[in-house]
Amino acid sequence: MKKILAILAVAVMPLVAHAQFEQGKMYANASLTGLNLSYSGAEELSLGVQGQAGYFVADNILLYGLAGWNHQGSPKSDQIELGAGGRYYILQNGIFLGANVKYAHGAGGYNDVMPGVEVGYAFFISRTVTIEPSVYYQQSFKKHSDYSKIGLRIGFGIYL
Repeated sequence: MKKILAILAVAVMPLVAHAQFEQGKMYANASLTGLNLSYSGAEELSLGVQGQAGYFVADNILLYGLAGWNHQGSPKSDQIELGAGGRYYILQNGIFLGANVKYAHGAGGYNDVMPGVEVGYAFFISRTVTIEPSVYYQQSFKKHSDYSKIGLRIGFGIYL
């Protein structure tokens, strides 16, 4: 009996996930980036937090705004980021591709525009709450070798 219930739950899960990616739904996310999981040539420690809020303009297509803070080793290297992006949910089970652009401002006159891409998975832990691991790449226009980043992001999303 337990095996049958488990099989039914797994079979219905993609249907529940797809219902959350429909046009007109809203999205909110808080994520943690870094923890020495991102790499760039100019950083020793990388720790950041980021918030996103968005809206599904069509089925499986999310547009969002984002704000974040990054710490890279010393208080003089802290950055504030603002940006916008979008996601396309490839499969009904939560795999997504994303693209964004950020404006980063930091101490000492650091200003940069950073387009980026990400690939991730929205793992539903309840009907509306997800854990969203993703791998990202942010390209720096200021100095590619020192400020471009590749890293891992862990987020918690809410689909309303």
